[in-house]
Amino acid sequence: MTPWTTTTSERFGVVKWNFVSQGEKQLSLEVGDVVQIQEVCDGWYRGYLARNKAKQGVFPVSFIHLKEVFIEKQGGKEIVMSSEMPLVKEVTTTLREWGSIWKQLFVANKQLRVKQVQRLMWELMEWRSQLLSGTLPGDEFKELKQKVTSKIDYGNKILELDQVVRDENGNILDPEKASVISLFRAHEEATTTINERIKEEQSNIQTDHSGISARIQSSPTHSLYVFVRNFVCRIGEDSELFMSLYDPIKQTIISENYLVRWGSKGFPKEIDMLNNLKVVFTDLGNKDLNREKIYLICQIVRMGRMDLKEMNNKKCTQGLRRPFGVAVMDISDIIKGKIECDEEKQFFIPFFPVVAENDFLHTLLNKVTASRGDSGGQGLWVTMKAMVGDIVQIRKEYPHLVDRNTVVARKLGFPEIIMPGDVRNDIYLTLQGGDFDKYNKTTQKNVEVIMLVCDEEGKVIQNSICLGAGDKAVNEYRSVIYYQIKQPRWMETIKVAVPLEEMHRIHLRFMFRHRSSQESKDKSEKNFAMAFVRLMKEDGTVLQDGLHDLVVFKGDSKRMEDVSCYLSLPSTRHHQSDTHKMTTLSRSSSSLSGSGGGGFSVSSRDSFTISTLVCSTKLTQNVGLLGLLKWRTRPELLKENLEKLKIVDGEEVVKFLQDTLDALFNIMMEHSQTDDYDILVFDALIYIIRLIADRKFQHFNTVLEAYIKQHFSATLAYKKLMSVLKRYLDVSSRGEQCEPILRTLKALEYIFKFIVRSRMLYSQLYEGKEQAEFEESLRRLFESINNLMRTDYTTTLLLRVAALRYLPTVLHDVEKVFDAKLLSQLLHDFYSSIPPENLQKQKVTSMTEIVSSRLFQRQECRDVLLPMMLRELSRALATMADGPHDERRNSLELLNNILEVLSWNKVGQTFQHIQDIVGSLLRIINRTVITMGREHALISRVVACMTAILSQMDDRHYATYIETFCGTSDLVDFLMESFLLFKDLIGKHVYPSDWMAMIMVQNRVFLRAINTYADTMNHKFLNNEDFEVQLWNNYFHLAVAFITQESLQLQNFSPTKRNKILAKYGDMRRLIGFAIRDMWYKLGTHKICFIPGMVGPILEMTLIPEEELRRATIPIFFDMIICENEHFGNFHKFENEIILKLDHEVEGGGGDERYMQLLETILLDCAAEKPTLSPQVQHFVALVKGLLIRLLDYRTVMSDDSRNNRMSCTVNLLNFYKDINREGMYIRYLYKLRDLHLEGENYTEAAYTLLLHSRLLKWLDDVCSPQFESHGSQTQRQLKETLYDTIIDYFDKGKMWEEAITLCKELAEQYENEIFDYELLSKRLEKQAKFYENIMKILRPKPDYFAVGYYGQSYPPFLRNKVFIHRGKEYERREDFQNQLMSQFPSAVRLNTTTMPEDEIKNSPLQYIQCFTVKPVLEIPPRLKNKPVPDQIINFYKSNYVQRFHYSRPVRKGPVDPDNEFASMWIERTTFTTVYKLPGILRWFEATDMKHTTLSPLENAIETMESTNEKILTMINQYQTDWSLPINPLSMLLNGIVDPAVMGGFAKYEKAFFTEDYSQQHPEDKDKLLRLKDLIAWQIPLLGGGISLHGKRVTDDLRPFHERMEECFKQLKKKVEKEYGVRELPELDDRKSTRPRSVLRSIRQSLISASSVQGSECGTPTKVQADRDLPPESPTSWTLQRSSGSVSTSTAEEMVVTVGDAEVRLRRSKKKKKRSSMIFITEESERTNPLDCKRLSKKQEFRSDTNLSEPIVGNVSLTHANSRSLPAITGLSLAVIATSEEVDSSRARRDSKSLSVCGTSDRTADRRSKGVINLLFKSKSSKADNGKLTDQAKDSTNRF
Repeated sequence: MTPWTTTTSERFGVVKWNFVSQGEKQLSLEVGDVVQIQEVCDGWYRGYLARNKAKQGVFPVSFIHLKEVFIEKQGGKEIVMSSEMPLVKEVTTTLREWGSIWKQLFVANKQLRVKQVQRLMWELMEWRSQLLSGTLPGDEFKELKQKVTSKIDYGNKILELDQVVRDENGNILDPEKASVISLFRAHEEATTTINERIKEEQSNIQTDHSGISARIQSSPTHSLYVFVRNFVCRIGEDSELFMSLYDPIKQTIISENYLVRWGSKGFPKEIDMLNNLKVVFTDLGNKDLNREKIYLICQIVRMGRMDLKEMNNKKCTQGLRRPFGVAVMDISDIIKGKIECDEEKQFFIPFFPVVAENDFLHTLLNKVTASRGDSGGQGLWVTMKAMVGDIVQIRKEYPHLVDRNTVVARKLGFPEIIMPGDVRNDIYLTLQGGDFDKYNKTTQKNVEVIMLVCDEEGKVIQNSICLGAGDKAVNEYRSVIYYQIKQPRWMETIKVAVPLEEMHRIHLRFMFRHRSSQESKDKSEKNFAMAFVRLMKEDGTVLQDGLHDLVVFKGDSKRMEDVSCYLSLPSTRHHQSDTHKMTTLSRSSSSLSGSGGGGFSVSSRDSFTISTLVCSTKLTQNVGLLGLLKWRTRPELLKENLEKLKIVDGEEVVKFLQDTLDALFNIMMEHSQTDDYDILVFDALIYIIRLIADRKFQHFNTVLEAYIKQHFSATLAYKKLMSVLKRYLDVSSRGEQCEPILRTLKALEYIFKFIVRSRMLYSQLYEGKEQAEFEESLRRLFESINNLMRTDYTTTLLLRVAALRYLPTVLHDVEKVFDAKLLSQLLHDFYSSIPPENLQKQKVTSMTEIVSSRLFQRQECRDVLLPMMLRELSRALATMADGPHDERRNSLELLNNILEVLSWNKVGQTFQHIQDIVGSLLRIINRTVITMGREHALISRVVACMTAILSQMDDRHYATYIETFCGTSDLVDFLMESFLLFKDLIGKHVYPSDWMAMIMVQNRVFLRAINTYADTMNHKFLNNEDFEVQLWNNYFHLAVAFITQESLQLQNFSPTKRNKILAKYGDMRRLIGFAIRDMWYKLGTHKICFIPGMVGPILEMTLIPEEELRRATIPIFFDMIICENEHFGNFHKFENEIILKLDHEVEGGGGDERYMQLLETILLDCAAEKPTLSPQVQHFVALVKGLLIRLLDYRTVMSDDSRNNRMSCTVNLLNFYKDINREGMYIRYLYKLRDLHLEGENYTEAAYTLLLHSRLLKWLDDVCSPQFESHGSQTQRQLKETLYDTIIDYFDKGKMWEEAITLCKELAEQYENEIFDYELLSKRLEKQAKFYENIMKILRPKPDYFAVGYYGQSYPPFLRNKVFIHRGKEYERREDFQNQLMSQFPSAVRLNTTTMPEDEIKNSPLQYIQCFTVKPVLEIPPRLKNKPVPDQIINFYKSNYVQRFHYSRPVRKGPVDPDNEFASMWIERTTFTTVYKLPGILRWFEATDMKHTTLSPLENAIETMESTNEKILTMINQYQTDWSLPINPLSMLLNGIVDPAVMGGFAKYEKAFFTEDYSQQHPEDKDKLLRLKDLIAWQIPLLGGGISLHGKRVTDDLRPFHERMEECFKQLKKKVEKEYGVRELPELDDRKSTRPRSVLRSIRQSLISASSVQGSECGTPTKVQADRDLPPESPTSWTLQRSSGSVSTSTAEEMVVTVGDAEVRLRRSKKKKKRSSMIFITEESERTNPLDCKRLSKKQEFRSDTNLSEPIVGNVSLTHANSRSLPAITGLSLAVIATSEEVDSSRARRDSKSLSVCGTSDRTADRRSKGVINLLFKSKSSKADNGKLTDQAKDSTNRF
């Protein structure tokens, strides 16, 4: 085999397909896993997973996609990393992390979040592909990078992942290289940005700036790139497409037109322009973007005939400009950046044609923008892209889109910033409209306007008119022609561009001409009118912006071109006043006389309106500004013009900023020898600077900066400026009024810029001449400022504040021309001039600005400035806790800035400066953090500041600082403060939880400080005389808090986060853990001081799942054991503490099975070295191990959905604590169990749970011990009484009134005999009485019981391979219970068998569940035995207080008779015994004992007959009681037995068992056969009673059915009585009941004798022979249950019993006997038989009963051998035998008879209805046995 070889290039790859390992040496892989490759061999790699280096193995080469790598060597180790760009790596890592979370969200069914994350991941994957392509231009790459980082940060936030902090370029900030302060600020900025982004995502309501991205908003200039792809429209003529931007709200065009000349063939006229029709609409500002709507419009003008329909081209006039239509598109979202669109996405702009001639293009435009129509598929196809920046910037950023050939269409107006050198001289003229009379024509004129640009001599200026951007300049302009319109509205905008020097000679001439559609007529048409306007006024200003109503002149067409004829005439009309003489004319003038008129007349019926907009950086419309700019022409007006500058509109000034500044400094330079104009020029300069400082013109700051750097040239200006400035300061310092000084101080920054630039120019020109004089002047200037700061005048307060604010702004410039250290001294003097208590806030803010300057980065400057700043900060921070918010924030900002600067590399030596900060501020900062509330707005800043100080301290700083403490107590106080502070900050971080980087950096800094302080403790506070217990205690608690903090628990993090933390910070828990261990062992004899106090913290530390840490720290426990044992002879304190703390820690998530193993192993190993302690330690280890097993089980299921599992584990724990006598913990878990029961509404179980607590209490007035206290201080009596009230309430809700009564009696005993509170006693007895009434009246459904087996090794130990009996809820079916069970174990397999599974299933790694219904076995309480008990009472015990349960399963044995299945049907019965009775503290208990028995077919038949007879009795009882019940169930029951066609009776038994063969084969079953015959015989009278009752209830339509049933019964009766003897119901003896309430009485079975069948569970007793036990004459009597009815007696031999409306005749004896009524309950547990009574009313359900009676020796016996067993009688109210005729016929065969009747009570009607009937059965015997009752027998009967 080829040997493995180390790879060189193949080092790193990504898995392409899943790979499942086939052996131990292979490594399983999943798609997307990253693998590090070490070796290669024959198509296999050997390596490991990048996310888990422990997983190593081999895997196929073909499954791996290799990546390029680069290798770094760190400390001798090779670090293999992908060579992809960092952003791609970040996206990849992010996608992996999000992918795992996405799967978890999917499993948790969080659909909305799943879709959201999926969308984010798709976007990231797409962008990652674009990044990897490497084909993006620089601008798009930058934009994409911003989008990717923004999306990652947003996704991390919504997924609650750690925040990623970045630098200004979007790269992840490295905490190793960034200072604490910069890291903190980056977190703050990132949080703000992400929160804003989330608000944008969540809110659809957009504000004025909403949707405009931050990048777009931050720029003052914007552009829109448009590429015309195609124009689809059927015109047939050449056309002009005028594209522009349009505001539909204001109905104005906001940009120049872009003109595309389109040919008639469907192509551009210039074929070279095909696929090159590109334009950039530029100069747009934020105001434009904030318009409500912006449209891209295209006005289409065709060039050709007057009417397109005219076909004769030769006769038609050609070349006419005619309106054709418009195309419109809303681009608001595109231009504002709301919609992302690239240059490849095409948009369709629909076209709308002109319909009528009065549809002016402008009017049509308004219509279309208001309501859209159908374009019919005609329109423009364009691509668009919004761009940021001016034309220069976008040409750099988008060179592939915008090149030199791309047309630029500028805004109509100036951009928001006019940069120096941006010379513009454009005049935009718009033809608004006109009104032209038709005069002598029959129709209105087709007016065409022809515009020319002419000079004073009438010469036309060539190429001075531009119809639109992208088009060549032309000599004349011809307007669009509207056909026969009197008042055309053109709204056409053109640009006039003429040289600046020609402007004063230029005027515009407009010629009006009628155009005919026919060429012949058109040639004869001449200009019928003209108008003109000059572009400049006589005062030198340019034409004002706005509308101009021009005078329309009429005259000879040739003279109209003669300038001498019209130039001297007024050009515009005025409507209000004659403001411009010689240039305006009223509308009423109609003719001009004199030589100046030139023969022209003013047309009074014609008008013409234009509007102009001047965009010129050289031409002004302001006279005052013009006078200043041209000051040399009128020097005498200079002062006036300088004064007027202050009232010139700001917009006009900033447009001519460069020219204005040049003029001012020229004035200053040309008057350098005098100061006549210095102050005026200075004030004018201040005005301009303040103007630019205005928010409206803030973008012009860059213009001013550019002017100073590039255009300013006044070398002597600095002297003049400093002189005037000093003069103002000196005047103000004297308290005198100086109005301009405040404005001057606000403009200080730019004044100094001018001063410095002027000085630099002077120095360059004269080679540094007069430097000393300049420095002296500057120093005197600063002295003047200092003098101002020393003043205390009210008038100078604002000036001092302004000086503090604006002086730092000059430093950047001043240090260029002034010595830095000297400047620092001047600043020091400046701040020292201010009294300490004055202007503190302003001083701090001012100092903050200084720290941000380059000056503070110089070491020599800091030496001067820092001590002064620290003094100020000490005062400010000392009162920080209660000072104003702004002042505190400013102080922190100053300190943070100082620390930030000191953290930089190139700022010189910083050791002493940091030492100064530590010495003066560290303790102040510490105390500030301690006193500040954790919710304080500034707390995070203060903590960041403190962390920054500690991070910048090295060991020398710590050592020096420690030595500054003068005494031991002071040092102890400092260390205690620090420890408490650190512990508090670690326990509750002041930063958001997603600031992982900040938290980890803080931890690293704190760890270093803790270890340093620990060294100090070792050196100074370890000796006996210096030992400080509290200090050491604080250290240990701090260290444990540090090691256990959530942010360091790596096991809780995702692999990605865990790897990041380990790579950058390592596992800090190990470092501090080993330090704690070392510190503990150094304590020596002082260890006992920390036992048991430190047991809990050390335990918390050892529970951290880090193997080495556990091995290092668990031995501390043994050391504690030794220490306590040496001092006290035992370690009980340690043991108690560890049990108490272990419970809390494991429940909180600490500990695992590995910890349990380590704890056991390490402690036992340690104990082996100490033989004397070994037994105690072994016992302790066993105890803790047992507790841990239960606690881990409990913790495992607490997060489970299964409440049952949680209850089981809770019970295990409370039993454990009870066994080890930990009452406090025992009670704690009792209440947890109670709460779980209440959640599931298990009130009975909750009551039993609290009952366990109450049993720990006594009826004493002693105060409860702490573990018993729940609310306040209570006595045991009070707490027990409170508990009883709660328990009784729970029992009441659970309908367990018997238990509630028991507690009520106990409380009543206390109230009556102990505390004598009769009022409470009466209330308690009322409640108790209510419970008794509830027992008798309220239905309590019997719950079903289910056996549940949990098989398989996957179950937790408390369930594994165990069987539990569950108590179901009311009316809960097995199917529902089983489904609920399966939902708790969704992976479990349901076993459909009921037998015990094989070992294979028990040992299987899978889960199996077995569930089936079991029957509870009745256990009669001793107090109810042998007593008459109502069935409502006995019913309760059938399903409560039960511990044994049966499950019966039929099996076939031997040969099977197909005609008779009963012969071979055996019953296998399993009896389950639970560990406790049910109900109890749980709804289920484990079945600890299981016994298996088998019933033979005969025994099964006996049980079945007993069940059938009992069912008949129950049914009869129910139908007698409730006559509203439907008859169907009774009909079906009776017919199923008596009808031979149905064969549902006992015929099968006769064939199977009553044969000679069976008797011979089974001689041992003789008694059982007799028992079965007896049961069959007894069924006849019961059927007779049922059929008689059925006859009274049957309806007419069922009468034939009843008659057939009677006929069948007669035949059956005859047959049975012949074969098995006659049985009949006993006669009744009438007497009054001695009971005040009715009691239902029944005989359950025949009397049970000692000769019962042995070894059978069927419980079928045999007859007790009458001649053995009783005298022959004594009768045998039984009681028969009755629920309601009345009995009437007569002296005849028959009696009538009335039940409801039914009367049944009963046999009665000749002699009446009175006897008492009673019911007996046998001790034998009765098997409950399934009775199908679902159709019966609920009222009857709880009345039905099965009571057991047992033989009463001497009182009851059987009188005939055939009467071996009586049927089980359930709730029978009446016994029925036969008709009177049948009685007579059977009397001859009866030997003896007796009947005892007990009549109803004669009390109230209600009690009469509940009367008690005692029916005594007797069996037939031979006539020889017939006799009369003796007196003795009578007495015996009475006693009975």
